[in-house]
Amino acid sequence: MKQFFLIITALALVMISGGRVSKDIIPGAIWPDNKGVHINAHGGGILFHKGKYYWFGEHKVEGEKGNQAWVGVHCYSSKNLTNWKDEGIALEVITGDPGHAITEGCILERPKVIYNRKTKKFVMWFHLELKDRGYDAARSGVATSDRITGPYTFMKSFRPNAGHWPLNVKDIHQQPVGDQVKDKYCGGKGCLPGHPDTVNLLGRDFQGGQMARDQNLFVDDDGKAYHIYSSEENSTLHISLLTEDYLSESGKYIRVFPGRYMEAPAIFKYQGNYFLIASDCTGWDPNAARLARAPDIFGPWEELGNPCIGTDAELTFHSQSTFVLPVQGKKDAFIFLADRWNPKNAIDGRYVWLPVQFDENGIPLLKWMDRWNLNFFSKK
Repeated sequence: MKQFFLIITALALVMISGGRVSKDIIPGAIWPDNKGVHINAHGGGILFHKGKYYWFGEHKVEGEKGNQAWVGVHCYSSKNLTNWKDEGIALEVITGDPGHAITEGCILERPKVIYNRKTKKFVMWFHLELKDRGYDAARSGVATSDRITGPYTFMKSFRPNAGHWPLNVKDIHQQPVGDQVKDKYCGGKGCLPGHPDTVNLLGRDFQGGQMARDQNLFVDDDGKAYHIYSSEENSTLHISLLTEDYLSESGKYIRVFPGRYMEAPAIFKYQGNYFLIASDCTGWDPNAARLARAPDIFGPWEELGNPCIGTDAELTFHSQSTFVLPVQGKKDAFIFLADRWNPKNAIDGRYVWLPVQFDENGIPLLKWMDRWNLNFFSKK
C-alpha cells in the first residue's frame, strides 16, 4: 500500500509540474515532457540553436506496428537538457498517397537535423525504407525547413554516391561484378558468401547508388557536413562529404571498417581527433559498443575496443548509440545518447544518456550512472 501511494504521489507531481520534477538525467527511466508524456523521439539527434537544444526523433506508436512510421519525426526543445517542451511533429508522413516515398507505414529511422549558415535552411536527413519492402530499399531521405521546429518539406530520397567511387576504392571493386553477388539482403552479418570485398557489393551498387541504412550527420569546425551510414549490406561504413547546401552527397567519400558490420554510428571531435562510437549488427538486441579514432575524418581510422565500463558494459548498458552531443558553454563536455529499443511495444523505448569521460590518454569512456546532471562537467 505504501509503495502504491508513493507511485501515485510521483505521478501527481509530474502532472502538476507539467513534466519532469527532477533536474537530473535518469538513464533508462520514463522521461516526461512538459505535458507529462514520455518523450517520443527515438533514434534521434540534437541541434543547438539560439540558446536552445532541439531534439528530433522517430515518433513511435504502440505495439509492433510502431516499428513503421505512422506519424513522422517529433521535435522537442529545452534550455537545460532535462526539461523538454513538445514542439509537435516536424516532418509528417504522407497519408492518402500509398506511392509516396514517405507514405504512412514506411520505415523512417534515425532523423538528424543540421543548420546551414549559408542558405539559412534547416536540413533533415534520415534512413528510409519504402513501404512493404522490408529493408531492401536502403535509401536516404532529405527534408528542409526555414524554421527549426518545422514543418519540414520532403525533398527527395535516393541511394548515395551513385556513379562515384570512394577515395579508397580497391582494384577489385572496379572489376566486373560476379554472379555470386546476392541481390537481396538476407538479414544480418555472416549471411554473405564471403568477405564483402570478394563479392564486390560496392561495384554492384555503383550505378544505382550505395545502400544507406543506420545513419548520422556531423558538421565540422569549418562548416563542412558529413553523412555517415551503414552500407554494402551493413558490412561497411561510408563517410561522405555533403555539398555546400547540405542537400546532396558531393561524391567524395571513403569506406571504413569493411566487413566489420558497424551500425548506429555517432561521430564527435575532441582535442583534434575524431571519435566514432558504433555498434555491431545484432538486430534489436544490444551488443558491445565499438570505439574508433582518426586524426582526419577521412582516416586512417583505428578501432579502440569497447568504451563502456562496468556491469552490462558488453551490452552497452542494454542500449545502442544514436548521437554524441557537445554541451554548450562547457569545454570538452559531451553526452552519449543511446536508445533501448522495445520492438514489441515501440512507443516504450527508453533513452540512455551518459556523460563521456576521458582517460589519461584522451580516450573516451562510458560508465553507468543511475542519476546525474550537468554539474558533472563542472567537477572535471
